[in-house]
Amino acid sequence: MKLKLLAAPLLTLVLAALPAHAAEESATLAKIAERGEITVGHRDGAVPFSYYDDQQKPIGYAMEVCARVVDAVKAKLGKPDLKVSYMAVTGTTRIPLLVNGTIDMECGTTTNNADRQKQVTFSTTNFVAGIRILSKKSAPIASMSDAKGKTVVTLAGTTSVKLINAANTADSLGLNILSAKDLAEGMLTLETDRAVALIFDDVSIAGAAATSKSPQDYQMSADPLSVEPYGVMLRRDDDGFKSLVNGTIEGLYKSGEINGIYEKWFTQPIPPKGINMNFPMSAQLKKVIANPTDDPNPDLYR
Repeated sequence: MKLKLLAAPLLTLVLAALPAHAAEESATLAKIAERGEITVGHRDGAVPFSYYDDQQKPIGYAMEVCARVVDAVKAKLGKPDLKVSYMAVTGTTRIPLLVNGTIDMECGTTTNNADRQKQVTFSTTNFVAGIRILSKKSAPIASMSDAKGKTVVTLAGTTSVKLINAANTADSLGLNILSAKDLAEGMLTLETDRAVALIFDDVSIAGAAATSKSPQDYQMSADPLSVEPYGVMLRRDDDGFKSLVNGTIEGLYKSGEINGIYEKWFTQPIPPKGINMNFPMSAQLKKVIANPTDDPNPDLYR
């Protein structure tokens, strides 16, 4: 009887020590283990990366990649019933909410660049986009110079803002630059002729145009203004968690499973409206899959 009484608290101590081991490796994993919950930050209108289906559930390419990360976290902590919560973020709130611990990772269309690396870090690159110009075919804008003296719109808190401002100053374009809180607002600004162009990541504006009322009314510029590597955004100085995330993504690359995930969201009809992005995998992303990297240097992806 005495041995049984001693065994119960001993077992409790052993089980309690399992998340503590995660704490030694990763503050993020330790926090998740303690709360019994992981919180995933996501964009709510970034088709086909992270957006809502008709049940208001966040879905998309980035969400599917992050779902594999969540599975890896469950396995690492030995918590198959770990609670998964989702929180919508914007271009201006995503970094503060990650840094202060409200969310544990951000899954969407966030560019990995040197400036952001001062506050956060990123997983292995999972997509490579280019900033391009979306305009109406009836009033085409093929280059920044075509927009001289006119109003353009982009998304607040994104790398596009800095790029447009730099071009505006360098070339004396006299642009009126509007900042939208999200893609839906940016697209509405273009649709209602309050701006002649929506300037943002090509795949995102392709999604915005494809899901608009009249997709045939829009065109995208041929030449990218810059190259943008995307990754899952993570807190700095947590090598244990970053290693788990990178290992999960690179496992998808090594097995070839990433190809099916990509095709599902970019070359096939997607919910809720059955729209096909018709956006084949780029040579830049194929290069990353063959040789994974989390480097923010855009020149490596050209």
